[in-house]
Amino acid sequence: MLNPTITVFGGSGFLGRYLIKRMAARGYRIRVAVRRPHLANFLQPLGGVGQIVPIQANIRDDASTARAVAGADIVINLVGIRGPSGPQKLGNVNAQGARRVARLTAQAGVPRLIHISMLGAGPDARSHMARSKAHGERFVREAVPQATIVRPAMMFGTEDHVFNMIASRARFTPVLPLLAGDTRHQPVYVGDVAEAILRIVEDPSSDGLTYELAGPHVYTWRALVETVLREIGRRRLLVPVPVKPAIWAGAVLQRLPLRVLAADDVKQFASEHVADGSCPGLAALGVAPTALDLILPTYLRRFLVSDLTVHTAPS
Repeated sequence: MLNPTITVFGGSGFLGRYLIKRMAARGYRIRVAVRRPHLANFLQPLGGVGQIVPIQANIRDDASTARAVAGADIVINLVGIRGPSGPQKLGNVNAQGARRVARLTAQAGVPRLIHISMLGAGPDARSHMARSKAHGERFVREAVPQATIVRPAMMFGTEDHVFNMIASRARFTPVLPLLAGDTRHQPVYVGDVAEAILRIVEDPSSDGLTYELAGPHVYTWRALVETVLREIGRRRLLVPVPVKPAIWAGAVLQRLPLRVLAADDVKQFASEHVADGSCPGLAALGVAPTALDLILPTYLRRFLVSDLTVHTAPS
């Protein structure tokens, strides 16, 4: 296929920018389907003139979604939200939005669909977020049985939310709450996930498979927080917070206009996210996983100070 056209829903996000840079380098023509196309213009210099085109599409809307997939050779859906924001709800984005993209992809005769879910998605998962992603996977499979589903673990990289958030908060407070400190995570480098998706794009034998993409090491949440503090040289007291009271607090705080914390956030955070080996991973795609300690220092150095001591409160 000569210069295939790929529609990428949610391509202006964290993972999208890494993926689109790689696809542009391979010569693909890319439609970046987003709600606000002007916010995706920063992607255009990653390719040649006219190679990367932001277009308006909302996966809660049939008409714009249908326009975005029309004439594409491959559709990739990166869209996912952690919690509700205005009209964006977990059910109508992670589940029904995924269903809409898959249904309209099938109706348009697009032969391939790659759907990005999350590690830990399951119909019986503790959090609404993980359940909504599982429902999305089921809807995708019903509409496009040959779709490829990708479940990344927590992703790290220059623009990540999690590790930058820890480092940023550590600048302003001597105490950091430690929620579910013994919960295990297997963070994966966003560049490795992007490379894995690119290899799926270029390997039709991946059709119909589900991949779980995780990093080379498993950490507790406590270990991850302590790693960030060591990297930025901050002394902070880590105070364990029990999960049940945190859920109760989230149930109250989620009613405030500014969504600081929600009960579902706590449930999601207290759930383990570790690949169990039941699905192929990075190795099956020929991608060597990148260690956290090789990447974290490259973008947390802006938070760096000289004191390297970390204090941890007793559990």
